[in-house]
Amino acid sequence: MVPDFLDRLHTQGIDQAVVLSTCDRVEVIAASSDADRDAAVIGAALSVHGDVLAEEMQSALLRFTGMDAVRHLFRVASSLDSVVVGEPQVLGQVKACHRLARDRGMVTGELERLMQSAYGTAKKVRTETAIGERPVSIAAVAVGIAREVHGRLEDASALLLGTGDMGEVVAEELRRAGLRALAVCDFGRPGGEFSERLDASAVGEDKLPLALADADIIVSAVGGRRIALNVDMVRLALKARRSRPQFIVDTSLPRDVDSAVDRIDDAFLYDLADLERLAMEGQASRAFEAEMAERIVIEEVDKFLKGDVDRSATPALSALRHHVQALRESVLAEAGDDAARATHLMTQRLLHTPSERLRAMAQSGEDIERIEKLIRDLFDMPDDGDNNS
Repeated sequence: MVPDFLDRLHTQGIDQAVVLSTCDRVEVIAASSDADRDAAVIGAALSVHGDVLAEEMQSALLRFTGMDAVRHLFRVASSLDSVVVGEPQVLGQVKACHRLARDRGMVTGELERLMQSAYGTAKKVRTETAIGERPVSIAAVAVGIAREVHGRLEDASALLLGTGDMGEVVAEELRRAGLRALAVCDFGRPGGEFSERLDASAVGEDKLPLALADADIIVSAVGGRRIALNVDMVRLALKARRSRPQFIVDTSLPRDVDSAVDRIDDAFLYDLADLERLAMEGQASRAFEAEMAERIVIEEVDKFLKGDVDRSATPALSALRHHVQALRESVLAEAGDDAARATHLMTQRLLHTPSERLRAMAQSGEDIERIEKLIRDLFDMPDDGDNNS
């Protein structure tokens, strides 16, 4: 899909573009010498690609150019423009889309510099702030605690009691974090389809004591307004585990797990209130870190734009150096070892053409004061006041 879209842009005259397509955004990052024309082309291509009326597409588009575009890309790469601020996945998505466009010949010097600067900004945000360190969702908090208790989740197994929505979310997050094995017990119901969806094994209620003993992590999501996991069940499981610890997550309201379980050695019980509190602390922490990250983005945007200005001046400066060097060689050839004559000739030839051009500009009515100020700035010359002091 994206390669076809890039090809469509290329055939319509857009030579440099990256399409960032994720679950919550579609963006086209393009280098253009005619922003109005290329924005119209991109909008039309999106409307065709998405089978949307052109008028509807144009009204839905958000467009950034110049400094605003640079800042937006840097914020996206630094995960400051994400649904969850600080999530690391977005940078990987940007890099993947960049690679795809580059492989199709749609990324060259100018756009490549912009993308690399965006990555540098994202790295600086990650290393100089703690924006991604605190989890901000209940499921992410649960994964973080599981790692604190058990270390590598690739070596851990979990048991999901019941099929409640929040329990499923936590189980899926554990799976994404590398959990080795997952089992599901739905108390009397087969639950085959549910366990298949989670790539989990189904456990009958008659096998529950053994499954509890095998589980490093227990996620309870029964929601039957009864205690599904009591003190005796946990003690027996820990005895069979020879006191290897268990992390227990109660995602139900009212509780599934007896609160007295929290007083058992080697049992670490967290309910929804505990997880929500930690998630809120993570959100507050990220909000503070995001302010620091925004300042980094502003600095990096300014640095990138100044670099662009320097690069635009380089050809003229290079040509000036070659011109002066050619004059120098001509003067040395004519004056030989006579240093006074050489410096006199060099001065005359350097000033001759600019003097003639200034006189012509004055006669044609151009703003000579502005030009004189530019000359003084270029050559660091004192103004008239300094000469008279």
